[in-house]
Amino acid sequence: MSVQPRRALTGVPAHAWAPVACSEGAAHGVIVLLASNLGAAETLAEETAQLLTLLNGAQPIARTLTEADAAVPAFEADCDLLGVLSLLRHGKHDPQRPLLIACTPGSLARRAPAPEAAARAEMVIRKGDTLELRAFAQRLAGEFGYDHEALCEQPGEYALRGGILDVYPLNAQMPVRIDLFGDKVESLRPFDPATQRSEGEVEGLVICAPRVDSGRVAEAPFFRHLPADVLIVSVDRSHEDVLCAELHATQLPQLILEETDDAPAGYAAQALESQPAESLLIGSATEGTEHRPALLRAAAALAKDGRPCLLTGDTDGSVDRLNAEVKAAAIRGFKPRICAGRFGGGLLLAPGKLAGLLKDGLVLLTERELFGRRKRPLASLPRRRTAVRAAIGRALDFGELADGDALVHVTQGICLFRGIKAHEHNGRTEDFIGLEFAEKSMLHLPVRESHLLSRYIGIGRATPKLSKLGGGGWERSRKAAEKATADLAAQLLAMQAARSTKPGIAHPKDADHAWMGEFERSFPHRETPDQTRAIADVKADMERAAPMDRLVSGDVGFGKTEVALRAAFKCVLGGRQVAILAPTTVLAQQHYESFRERLARWPISVELLSGFRTAKQKANVRARAAAGTVDVVVGTHALLSDGTSLGKLGLVIIDEEHRFGVRHKERLKEMRTEVDVLAMSATPIPRTLYLALVGARDLSVIETPPRERLPIRTVVRSYDEKLVRDAVKAELARGGQVFYLHNRVETIRAVAERLAALVPKARIIVGHGQMGAGELEETMSAFVAGEYDILVCTTIIETGLDIPNCNTLIIEGADRFGLAQLYQLRGRVGRFNRQAYAYLFLHRHAALVGTAHRRLSAIRQYNQLGAGFRIAMRDLELRGAGNILGAAQSGHVANVGFDLYCQLLRRSVAKLRGDRGAGVDRCELNLDFIDHTQATLGVEQSNSSAGEGPLLTATLPSDWIPETRLRIEAFRKVALATDADEVAELRANLTDRYGRLPPEAAAFLQLAEIRCLGEAKGITAISTDGTTLRCLQISPGRPSEPILVGNRFPRLTVKDPLRKLTEIRGFLSRLSAPPGS
Repeated sequence: MSVQPRRALTGVPAHAWAPVACSEGAAHGVIVLLASNLGAAETLAEETAQLLTLLNGAQPIARTLTEADAAVPAFEADCDLLGVLSLLRHGKHDPQRPLLIACTPGSLARRAPAPEAAARAEMVIRKGDTLELRAFAQRLAGEFGYDHEALCEQPGEYALRGGILDVYPLNAQMPVRIDLFGDKVESLRPFDPATQRSEGEVEGLVICAPRVDSGRVAEAPFFRHLPADVLIVSVDRSHEDVLCAELHATQLPQLILEETDDAPAGYAAQALESQPAESLLIGSATEGTEHRPALLRAAAALAKDGRPCLLTGDTDGSVDRLNAEVKAAAIRGFKPRICAGRFGGGLLLAPGKLAGLLKDGLVLLTERELFGRRKRPLASLPRRRTAVRAAIGRALDFGELADGDALVHVTQGICLFRGIKAHEHNGRTEDFIGLEFAEKSMLHLPVRESHLLSRYIGIGRATPKLSKLGGGGWERSRKAAEKATADLAAQLLAMQAARSTKPGIAHPKDADHAWMGEFERSFPHRETPDQTRAIADVKADMERAAPMDRLVSGDVGFGKTEVALRAAFKCVLGGRQVAILAPTTVLAQQHYESFRERLARWPISVELLSGFRTAKQKANVRARAAAGTVDVVVGTHALLSDGTSLGKLGLVIIDEEHRFGVRHKERLKEMRTEVDVLAMSATPIPRTLYLALVGARDLSVIETPPRERLPIRTVVRSYDEKLVRDAVKAELARGGQVFYLHNRVETIRAVAERLAALVPKARIIVGHGQMGAGELEETMSAFVAGEYDILVCTTIIETGLDIPNCNTLIIEGADRFGLAQLYQLRGRVGRFNRQAYAYLFLHRHAALVGTAHRRLSAIRQYNQLGAGFRIAMRDLELRGAGNILGAAQSGHVANVGFDLYCQLLRRSVAKLRGDRGAGVDRCELNLDFIDHTQATLGVEQSNSSAGEGPLLTATLPSDWIPETRLRIEAFRKVALATDADEVAELRANLTDRYGRLPPEAAAFLQLAEIRCLGEAKGITAISTDGTTLRCLQISPGRPSEPILVGNRFPRLTVKDPLRKLTEIRGFLSRLSAPPGS
């Protein structure tokens, strides 16, 4: 292919970059997209990839090439580099499967291993290869420097378990599970590092060694690895950067897209004629939904000359709507391609203006022209997957337990953790957990019974008093807590019953209005499972003819606003009004903008009533609200004043209710008996409490982070001007924005001036709560719109602000903030799939001691997402728990620990509701033909008591799951399973992670199935004595009674232990549940 190495197209505006890159690059296997910042480069790569798919049927792979700076650690930048190099060497890219590389001049020119050195520093494995696993693992650790870990969660780690090796190559985007049969590679399965579940299979795997900056390895600029038929597309004058000088000396084909008519010297230049698609709207007097038919007719007229016509929407809902409108318009001969696609703006290109793929021209209409969207969603190129965990929930992570940590044993009381040791008896071993009680008494608990333990968490900082082993004090504390939970459950259920008898508004079902489905499909993201459940809960409440009172709790940025939007839309479709209450004017403004933009495509009016409005504007809104002509009113506590009334109020949405004053809370309490109320809180609620209150209090918890959300990296330092400058420059280099928090209004302007001197090119704006309402509104709106790079502000940003492009937060004097406040502030960044950074600077000369030290180390520790969960276990969440439980319950929480308190409350609620199986705590198994220890000397143990042959070993063997912490986690999960489906899922999980089930593990899971089946039939105990089977069954209001067959205990008819298990399961299956259960 003959290509002119250096060309330039002039007169190419930003909206035409992607179509031109697509047209010119369609014949190339590798396309480099070079921009002055990574944000612009990634946007260009994403849009180009979409057009190549839509217009050329290609399947592009897009990657980002970064360089190390304050925003991107050197290790991460090296992983990006190795990933792109690996794709270039092994990807076999062609025009139908092109590789698109988004980069800046710095990353394109960065040093990389020379091609011959890079080829030596890698291993390639394919399905069917012969592999000696131990030697391979030794090479990974020795030559490649990978870390051997119990769980493979981060790049550069591996985990070895029997015939399975998990490895996360530095060059990969997710780890891979290598499963061997003998010494042959049977499968290569990528897996999610968070869940450890496999996701499909691949045929081959490349593992790269880390970069070595020792000077011994030959290096060259990255672009030396590019193939000869690459196309480098430069925009935004990035080619003028001094770092590109060496690139220009090569013969690599380059295409420069210049917005002006000035062609760079030495480039073959050609002018491009194009128009933005928005030019079709010039002179149109119509607004909103009315302009689309005219726009479609104009597009149809242009398409008559044969140019392709693309109509794109950001979401499936937009696509459905466009299909319907094109069909309704019935324009003869007009057959546009309608598809999902995210573009900054549309383009009109006449035939013959470009020589490549778009030689026939193009009509591209996007969400911007068709639906009036003002801002393009940020680019979303594939990211490396890392272990981002939601709340641990019921599991107790022994990997995080230190010697001396307080635990609660469900029957023995409060104790201290004293490590895990193996004990051997008659040639068989079992691991035991050491527990210290009062007076140094010790109890050794088998790890298979670790489900009896939970962490001790009280409300407050008091050190718990240890229980006396075998004493009656613990039982008295437990009984008192049981009574208190029963009283609380009764009170909650009585309130719920009273509310259900009051007349309310039954909103229409989703099926009654086609717009509901269309609105839901217009959501530009994929709902998380928790979000989906919360939305379903809210809708079900609204469709009932009783007032809704639901609390939706979730970490910052986890999608509570979308739940509120769906509820508001449903309410308006039913002909009712919605009031949205926020504690601050800034948050009210943000909600107003969010609701207005999201509802813009529908004939729904949204108004704001807050300090950001003049007296005249407020009076106008109040009058229209009273008349029922405003659908959604967003406001602060002004909405609760006597002068405000909504004629057809159907739903009140309250954000952060705990921040309102006592008088306003009383007014909200009254509202709860009149209309539907949906409260939202970013103060997380512990999952254990949530589960306990299910059925007694209407709660929805969103604890799953959106896919590809990354934990926030937190840096705690003494104030350092160089680090501030580097952090700001790094964020701006990737096209992002910065929050700079200085919490003193008197000196905030001086801080802004100092920052301007540090970063002269940055556009800086100041915002604080003492500014005039109009001025603050303009300031925040300008920053949200991207007109400024840095917002120097006070804590006005603490709650609710949602600016996905702002991913660096710098806090001065972080030691003067409380933990909860720091956590909320930090949640202002990291609301997109881009790595976010929080820099917590101490005051100059501040000594980091005492409480401030604990606070800052805690905030740095809780980098995991949904981590509101753990942090709050010390501070935030227990505040959320206290809000719900009330002060009277805190003493009982302190006496028995938070987890056990929640278990007791859950049982009390279930009993009062009459739930099936509420009286059954747990079915205990005591089968005399089962042994839970593990043979160490090959000794086969017989059942001496009955002389019935060998015992059946039922356990999770240590040679199958060697890591103690993971084995305990597996034991706990099996013990806490509640039905056969859960056991089946655990079986699939364990097989996937650790390989084929050994007979001992299979037997252990069979026992779990029998226990679950027994609990479903109201059975509290199952035991055997030789051939005799004893089962105790409980009935409501009666003590446990043995199950008899013909006035005697049932008999087992087989001798083989495995067949005995099958016989017991069959017997239980035939049993009927006790009456009334």
